[in-house]
Amino acid sequence: MKTRKLDYRWVVAAVCFLIIFTALGFCSSTKSLFLKPVTDKLEISRSLFSITDSIRHVTNAVLSLFFGSLVMKFGTKKLACTGLLCLCTAMTIYSFASSIGVFYVGGFFLGVGMSWTGTSLIGYVIGKWFKENRGTVMGVILAANGLGGAVSAQIVSPIIHSGADGFRSAYRTIALCVFIVFVVALILFKDQPKDYAGTNEKPSGRKKQPKRAQVWTGVDFSDVRTKPYFWLLLVCIFVGGAATNTISSVSSAHFGDVGLDTAFIATALSLHSLALTVSKIAAGFCYDKIGLRFTSLTIYLIGVVSMFMLAFVGPTSFGLASAFQILISFALPINTIMLPLYAADMFGEKSYVKIMGMFVAVCTAGYAVGTPFTNLIFDLTGTYRNVSIVYGVLMLIIATVFQMILTKTNRIKAEIIAREQAEN
Repeated sequence: MKTRKLDYRWVVAAVCFLIIFTALGFCSSTKSLFLKPVTDKLEISRSLFSITDSIRHVTNAVLSLFFGSLVMKFGTKKLACTGLLCLCTAMTIYSFASSIGVFYVGGFFLGVGMSWTGTSLIGYVIGKWFKENRGTVMGVILAANGLGGAVSAQIVSPIIHSGADGFRSAYRTIALCVFIVFVVALILFKDQPKDYAGTNEKPSGRKKQPKRAQVWTGVDFSDVRTKPYFWLLLVCIFVGGAATNTISSVSSAHFGDVGLDTAFIATALSLHSLALTVSKIAAGFCYDKIGLRFTSLTIYLIGVVSMFMLAFVGPTSFGLASAFQILISFALPINTIMLPLYAADMFGEKSYVKIMGMFVAVCTAGYAVGTPFTNLIFDLTGTYRNVSIVYGVLMLIIATVFQMILTKTNRIKAEIIAREQAEN
């Protein structure tokens, strides 16, 4: 009787899921819960405290530019395990911090950790282990962010509000969770399949891949970087990252500012996280089934609507606040799962690693600028309403520009594929 051999790619996928579950779900998704308690307790302005996030994102952006070189030299397992240890260190530093400078040090370690446990690394690993339905697999794994956020909100929020120093215990709880996942990754994670040939081309004899999600050779990075539309695309990614991530991160604080109670805010954040779980799976599935154009346009327009909704949340707007948390969840995939899909679909395999690294770097640079800018506006005006409307308008503009860029890249892609088919 034959024994069924374990398909180890699913073990790797499960470890990737756990990494995202804790790294993004616990270390990142909960940050809005800490904003008001920490700044109130330590008497720090929100704009100064938000520089912690800027340091994290700048660190992440710089390291993302060198992602290709780092992963080739050290491999994905070493980077992932080191990243988890850095996240654990960051949470521990936060738990002991009593001054803003110590939080800034923690922000640096958080940035390093996120660089090596986030979208770039997971996208690269999945590209090695999975050749078919890459978007769907990526969506399921990155959906762990939402699931982790939903779980962590229910665990962390009561700890934060258990006392004046409750946030310190909450940070230590997160550090412990991350360390457990580090041990799992150290034991089970593998860099690549034994038979990996250093190519993302599909093995022969498999079902032909749909044209809309086609793996293609692509163009050299030396050619890509000379094209104006490529730099315009980077602007779109920067603005999209600044708008969606920032508005999402300040939403819980905004709900508290307008008078919604803390129990509802925690529940709304869990709702947001659960919706985020669905949104990433849906984004990957839609990409595989209906292509990049419709998927990206839908996500951008959802972002526009959600930002206008936040501006009108009031002290009794429980339904509107809940609706916002659901909708913003379906806008956030433009900063995660969509970035590696942009790189692969619009520019091909040849320059995939370099371009994906640039996309992640620019997106996180948007986070770095957007967070302190938004909180500075709050310090000056006492509200997030006006800046939310401004972000909504900007999202509408870049949604239009992105569709124009996609038309251009699709035409170039079709010409290259047709030429290669004619030569073969």
